[in-house]
Amino acid sequence: MQPLHMLLVSFAVVMSTSLISGILVTRYCPEAAGSGIPQVKAAFWQKGGFVPLRLLVVKFCAGALSIGGGASLGREGPSVQLAGAAATNLAGAAGAAPDDRRAALAAGAASGLAAAFNTPISAITFVLEEVIEDLNNAAYLSQALLAAVVATLVTHMVVGAAPAFIIPAVDDFSPRVYLAAPLVGAVAAAVGVLFQVLTLEWRDWIRKKSKVPAWLRPAVGGFFTWTLGVSVLLSVGHLGVFSLGYGDLEETLHGNMPWQIALLLLGAKLLATAAAYSWGGCGGIFAPVLFLGASAGMTCAGLLDMWIPLSKSDTIVLVVVGMSTCLGAVVRAPITSMLIVFEMTHHFAIVPVLMLGTMVSQAVARRLVKENFYTDVLARDGIHVDKMIPPRSLADWHMRHAATVANLRPELVTSLAPDALRAVLERSHHQYYPLMREGTCIGILPRAEARRLADAAPALGETASPPPEPALLPAVTIHADATIREAGILLLKSPSGMLVMLDYGTSTRFAGVITLHDLVHGEIRAADGLPAREGS
Repeated sequence: MQPLHMLLVSFAVVMSTSLISGILVTRYCPEAAGSGIPQVKAAFWQKGGFVPLRLLVVKFCAGALSIGGGASLGREGPSVQLAGAAATNLAGAAGAAPDDRRAALAAGAASGLAAAFNTPISAITFVLEEVIEDLNNAAYLSQALLAAVVATLVTHMVVGAAPAFIIPAVDDFSPRVYLAAPLVGAVAAAVGVLFQVLTLEWRDWIRKKSKVPAWLRPAVGGFFTWTLGVSVLLSVGHLGVFSLGYGDLEETLHGNMPWQIALLLLGAKLLATAAAYSWGGCGGIFAPVLFLGASAGMTCAGLLDMWIPLSKSDTIVLVVVGMSTCLGAVVRAPITSMLIVFEMTHHFAIVPVLMLGTMVSQAVARRLVKENFYTDVLARDGIHVDKMIPPRSLADWHMRHAATVANLRPELVTSLAPDALRAVLERSHHQYYPLMREGTCIGILPRAEARRLADAAPALGETASPPPEPALLPAVTIHADATIREAGILLLKSPSGMLVMLDYGTSTRFAGVITLHDLVHGEIRAADGLPAREGS
């Protein structure tokens, strides 16, 4: 194929598939955009495991078009969402209520990841560590275990039992690897954090500032991918920027990729994946992040080899360390990140090195960014999973934010006019009301005082006199990010048994109230495994 012809054909394929994918997602199922794992997590905690059937159809078609057409995204996240959607809808067909399908969703998610990478153990730990956020959870372990085993057996029958990536034997690596692994872990973690921040900040900017229609945005991401991919192809002859990039990843895992080219691929792949995801592409980040980590590991090995002689086995081990630590930094699931790379390579000897790199990687990532990629995506979309996940212990419950139990829509008194007070008293039977003036709570108005003021209106024909000053109780305030334990202590000191909650940080903006009823009600719901507030 002539170079010009190849460029035109590749451009047409990438742009057309990205465009069709954007139209499908925007018109029929917007929640099918992205990797799918944040959506699975939100469905598990927010909707009881319910996922609509239309997502299964749209995600399959849009994901196949987007990734197959060359977008720099992965298939593993969509596999998790697709399998989870299939499982929860099968549970629905069997009679499960829409809000009682968490077990089915967890089992489906585990089977999807197990089939995608041929990694049953890490599929189980991923569901527990990332979706459920509790490795000790026994309620969904058996379902995830059985599903992962069945998915792996099916995968073995269809595509074989070979590991996802075949690498040469590396049992003879030198002790120098243990000195280099922490450095590789730190660099790979920094690459992962850079990818997360760039991608999600870019995504926020697009959503707030871009005038490009939503259905056209994936094509913009496709254009970025095509431009970067073709530039790398023409300069060094490698296709790794496009789609999964497994060809170049395999070459890197065999230690055959020059570190200069690995560095070039690292930069191009990072930008292409960030563009594809932030502009609304339909695909995941697992495969691209593994690619970034491997490229970072190869770059570090190439540079270190100038000062510390490294064998080919040493280089391969550092590449694998880069994969594991970059993935762990992004998804913040250290056990899964070690196990999945071990299962993908079938090399047990590298596990201690992976553990060493992972410790450093987690320390760096947690210092640089607060949340993992998936939780950060949900938080930016207004979904705060930490407020939905039940506490693991009483101590954990006491350390939750006070906003977890707050009443965000309390009955307020905004006017002391008798008619307004009578309306409030008829609407509710509370004993205390926050009195608001220009958006600020100036005190707590007791019900008896509100009744006195309402009854103090002049009779017909009498001359109106200035309204009497209300006898208020002081408003005891607490910020939304204070702990529930602090709220309980302050409630004992509040003369009204009510706390006025201000917004997060040092804000003085009124955000809600907390009473003993709210505290007890939230604790009961948390003990039952439910969000502290209905509708959360």
